[in-house]
Amino acid sequence: MTKLGRQIGIGPTDNTSDQRTPRKRLRLIPEVARESFVPVVPARAVTRQNEWDMTRIGPDLPRADGVPIEVTGTLCSESGKPVRGALLEIWNANHYGRYRHIDDHSGLQLDEKFFGMGRVLTDDEGRYRFWTISPGAYLARPDIGRWRPKHIHLSISGGPVRLITQMYFPGEPNNATDPMAVLMGEAFERNIGTPYDTPDIDVEQGYRFDIVAGGRNATFFE
Repeated sequence: MTKLGRQIGIGPTDNTSDQRTPRKRLRLIPEVARESFVPVVPARAVTRQNEWDMTRIGPDLPRADGVPIEVTGTLCSESGKPVRGALLEIWNANHYGRYRHIDDHSGLQLDEKFFGMGRVLTDDEGRYRFWTISPGAYLARPDIGRWRPKHIHLSISGGPVRLITQMYFPGEPNNATDPMAVLMGEAFERNIGTPYDTPDIDVEQGYRFDIVAGGRNATFFE
């Protein structure tokens, strides 16, 4: 007899989530097969020297348009143990709300000084740090007038962790209507960075974003 898992409900979100959500119950993998699985993602890359600084496309080159910011935090497992050596791949829109990839048909302004992509590894204490340009908001659904608030994407892999998430910014007017905020309710606060001052480094603002993979206090993932 085939065992079936739970069925995920389709919430009040955008069309892409609707398309990715299965309409039928998932088939459970037999226990004898699951015993052979090893829940560890091996290291896949070594970061280059300047990939942590997304405010420039190369050392000593001009900075991109907009407000340079720092993002720091720790990556922890469900039990609170730091995850070291994990790879964080980061991407975000530029100051004008435009992504560099070819599927961005917004018509917003490109910035030739900004690629919008970077990578960092967590240290032995699970800590990470990178610089980028504070992203702009953009009109994601012109048909219904829905804007996406400014946010940063993070894809994380290493040790027992594999997830993709987003960091949002406090006080943004479009936060409350974002699909993630609608789905998460009060838990959406976990995905908002906490601002701090940066008087001694060459950026205008810092944001703390701690990531918890799994458990009751998990960071929301895509």
